[in-house]
Amino acid sequence: MANHHSRMTAEIDRWQADGLIDAETALRLRRDVESRATAGFSFAAVLSAFAALLFGAAILLFVAANWEAFPRLARVGMVLVLVLAGYGFGAVAILRGHPRLAEAGYLVGIAAFGGGMALVGQMYHLSGDETQAVIVWCGAAALSAAILRSSALTAVSVALAVVWMWSEGFDIWRDTSAPSTTLPVLAALWALSWWTRSAVARHFILVSISIYVLLVYMSGGEFLAPVLLAVGAAALFVTAIRLGAKDEQVFGVGGIRIHAMMAFGLAMLLLHVTFGEGAGLAVVALVSFAACIGALVLSRGNDRGVRWLAYLGFGAELCLVYVLTIGTMLGTAGFLLASGLLLALAAAVIVRFERRFKARSQAQEKTP
Repeated sequence: MANHHSRMTAEIDRWQADGLIDAETALRLRRDVESRATAGFSFAAVLSAFAALLFGAAILLFVAANWEAFPRLARVGMVLVLVLAGYGFGAVAILRGHPRLAEAGYLVGIAAFGGGMALVGQMYHLSGDETQAVIVWCGAAALSAAILRSSALTAVSVALAVVWMWSEGFDIWRDTSAPSTTLPVLAALWALSWWTRSAVARHFILVSISIYVLLVYMSGGEFLAPVLLAVGAAALFVTAIRLGAKDEQVFGVGGIRIHAMMAFGLAMLLLHVTFGEGAGLAVVALVSFAACIGALVLSRGNDRGVRWLAYLGFGAELCLVYVLTIGTMLGTAGFLLASGLLLALAAAVIVRFERRFKARSQAQEKTP
């Protein structure tokens, strides 16, 4: 955010120096940039959230340490008081115009709810396992987020959903698979994030989809999941490119192209694990090379993040191909030679198309 702010300020100064805008317009633009920067990331908000979580954890640990010293009714009452105190503090902060303090209070409340649920379950020897408790905790956080329209609670509910998904889908001691209800849960949380205006939650959800595919692959080893992830990521990237500057408005989250490229990279890595040699390796490598070049062409090199990720992906693919085919140096050389020729041909075609597009645009500008 800071880099975007500094770049916009520098552009406004350049426009004013070149005479494209007057001083009054430049001042308005600077104020708009400053207001948007202030409304974005806040270090104080992050510190408040961490302080709230630490405060809630300290109280729960104190209660747990003296758990046996309290009668059962007092134990339940203390847990209930902690939950109500957190949410009550948040409500008072909202009424007094302090939304960040309110979010911190909500975090204390939901943390006390989760910790209290574990302590009460242990006290009354309730049946069930940790994964069931986590999904109930996630549901409580999501319900609270919907009622209070809390961005922080929405992000917490997504984080708890990821913990539940990982707990259900990964166990080295038994044969497990990722829960089939994960995607509907993530879809519901995505809808909730629009209601609560939680961009952080949407970032978590996009990352969670890749984690889900990883769990599906680890449980079964099938290549269909990474193939679907690669196709979906490519479609998302192309859609974001076509939307241009409106992509953040449509998806409700910035950096959608970066998310798509990272998901595509994970899919290619999993496919390399499946197809580590022969024709399969060649196909996956060519698709990866083509995707890196395609990302640069579609973005026209204007997006710095896309450009550097494409460079990184291209270099990583070269290294991976070398490592996987290190036993057959002649085969590696032949593959790289063929890939180089194909990329050179593609570059020549792209250069010709760019010249034609540039000539057409210049002709249209000269036409009155």
